[in-house]
Amino acid sequence: MADALTVIPAGVLRNLADKLYEKRKNAALEVEGIVKQLTTAGDHDKITAVINLLTTEFTYSPQANHRKGGLIGLAAATVGLTSEAAQHLEQIVPPVLDSFSDQDSRVRYYACEALYNIAKVVRGDFIIFFNQIFDALCKLSADSDANVQSAAHLLDRLVKQDIVTESDQFSIEEFIPLLRERMNVLNPYVRQFLVGWITVLDSVPDIDMLGFLPDFLDGLFNMLSDSSHEIRQQADSALSEFLQEIKNSPSVDYGRMAEILVQRAASLDEFTRLTAITWINEFVKLGGDQLVPYYADILGAILPCISDKEEKIRVVARETNEELRAIKADPAEGFDVGAILSIARRQLSSEWEATRIEALHWISNLLNRHRTEVLTYLNDIFDTLLEALSDPSDKVVLLVLEVHACIAKDPQHFRQLVVFLVHNFRVDNSLLEKRGALIIRRLCVLLDAERVYRELSTILEGELDLDFASIMVQALNLILLTSSELSDLRDLLKQSLVSPSGKNLFVSLYASWCHSPMAIISLCLLSQTYQHASTVIQSLVEEDINVKFLVQLDKLIRLLETPIFAYLRLQLLEPGRHMWLLKALYGLLMLLPQQSAAFKILRTRLKTVPSYSFSGEQPRRTSSGNSYQILQHMSSGSQVTEDGDINQDNKSSHHGINFTERLQQFEQMQQQHRQHAKVQAQSRINSTSSPMQQDVQRPEELIRSSSDVNRPPSRSRRGPGQLQL
Repeated sequence: MADALTVIPAGVLRNLADKLYEKRKNAALEVEGIVKQLTTAGDHDKITAVINLLTTEFTYSPQANHRKGGLIGLAAATVGLTSEAAQHLEQIVPPVLDSFSDQDSRVRYYACEALYNIAKVVRGDFIIFFNQIFDALCKLSADSDANVQSAAHLLDRLVKQDIVTESDQFSIEEFIPLLRERMNVLNPYVRQFLVGWITVLDSVPDIDMLGFLPDFLDGLFNMLSDSSHEIRQQADSALSEFLQEIKNSPSVDYGRMAEILVQRAASLDEFTRLTAITWINEFVKLGGDQLVPYYADILGAILPCISDKEEKIRVVARETNEELRAIKADPAEGFDVGAILSIARRQLSSEWEATRIEALHWISNLLNRHRTEVLTYLNDIFDTLLEALSDPSDKVVLLVLEVHACIAKDPQHFRQLVVFLVHNFRVDNSLLEKRGALIIRRLCVLLDAERVYRELSTILEGELDLDFASIMVQALNLILLTSSELSDLRDLLKQSLVSPSGKNLFVSLYASWCHSPMAIISLCLLSQTYQHASTVIQSLVEEDINVKFLVQLDKLIRLLETPIFAYLRLQLLEPGRHMWLLKALYGLLMLLPQQSAAFKILRTRLKTVPSYSFSGEQPRRTSSGNSYQILQHMSSGSQVTEDGDINQDNKSSHHGINFTERLQQFEQMQQQHRQHAKVQAQSRINSTSSPMQQDVQRPEELIRSSSDVNRPPSRSRRGPGQLQL
């Protein structure tokens, strides 16, 4: 200290702490000259003493003007040292760096100015303090004082362009941790500062920033949603440059970056999502085997984006999805079938139809390629697939059915599927009403109609919920009678009296069709077992002929006029050979109210029946021309078998079908339905007679309801799945 005082005059030291800048500047110039002389003389001890004096008495002084003078003095001393400055940097630079955090903004400004001048002198030797300088500059870039920011910006540009880029001692390995720690800072000035450094370092040929990209990639993506357009633009520019480098680089760590991209693809910011999905698209094309372990995560990012509200994102996501699905990865190579299935199952719960559809495409694709592996995970996805049958989208339901059909190639899975379907229809009547036909028809196409109907019949035969069983059978019967997909099944049933396979199908369906009188009658008309149809009609009792029955009958009469029953109408041209058909139709006519449209339709049809019957080869007309008289004439003599041929020996079993036993089966089932209806009626009577109900119902309503004729307890309940035209 004493040496320094002898070297530097007291007046210079006094001016160095003056409040006027000009005096401090002139004093600094004198310090520069003194240090230059000492350097020429090689007296480094005195130089050290001068630097210590400037540090202890000035830069660390409680007086702001002293600190300002100390900073300008240190810069002047460095200039005076010229080429000898490097050996004194350990004394000069730390006090200046400490001044960057000074409370006085002017002191911080002069610190930037001082360090700028020091850096210009020492150049490459300055690199040893790079980490501390970078940290200080990062803080100053967000300084509250605009002048300090401006000064820091000048210093930053000098350090980047003239020191780091030209130094062979810069360590990127030491720099990356500093960068990574600050990448998630939200301050816009700091973000600009960081992007600037990333861009500059990436432009240096000897620095491999691409190898460290995973360390700061997430931070760059985070900046894409910044409120500042300039920062978003700078981050996007940097990312575009890195993506181009990735395309041209033979070695890239796709895995770590894929994890970041997957997270960013779910960002709330549209631009961030678009950039992330664009990167994923390129990664899928370039990544190859490296990405196999990440396919599930990538798929989890792509599927939601397929339904994005932004069209550009949807387009890129769909393209990426197709690229990913086209890759034929093998489980032996790390392809995780279970993880892909888990993602697809999760996306089946998406609120977006397009995403659910693509998830099903993935499951279907995996079933086709890796069926064995998929079936090992079946317990994890089967319930979700079954629940998807209730999806509000028809497209989704059809795809789910295709997946189920593929799974149901195995018998145990087939039965499980049909059982669940019946269960779903039972607990959700609207599903049967709105989607029943769609589901059943599609299953019949995918899994063979006969197999599906046999399984459904087996399940419904033992159904305990009689109301549901009746509704379900009516729905199945309607589909059978009207769907083009079931034309082969109808053709087989028409051969029930001549073909063993037709007979077996008839018997199989008969057991469950007994739940509905009209379904049985329809089945008999379809299978041309007309005598049994007539017998069933005559077996009906008062309780069976209710409003629901008449509604079903009305619809059946209208169905008889459709092309599906053209064969039946043509058989009426030969009433002598098909007397039981005529009798069955007259039986239906007698059940219809005369004022109903169905009565008029059927009566009009029967009036067109030729008024003659076959006896041998010649037609014989009756005197009245009435077809019902033909019916009386034939029934008084010979007997007619199920197919209409005249036969004196009418047996209870015909072509292997025991119709007596079938009739007993039908009557027993109908008896169960009647008992069930009585129980329901009694239950309703008990509930309506409660005190709360008595206050609500008026006496005249009770009188009117008790006077209804042929109104069964279940009349007011019109379930879904009833026959519809």
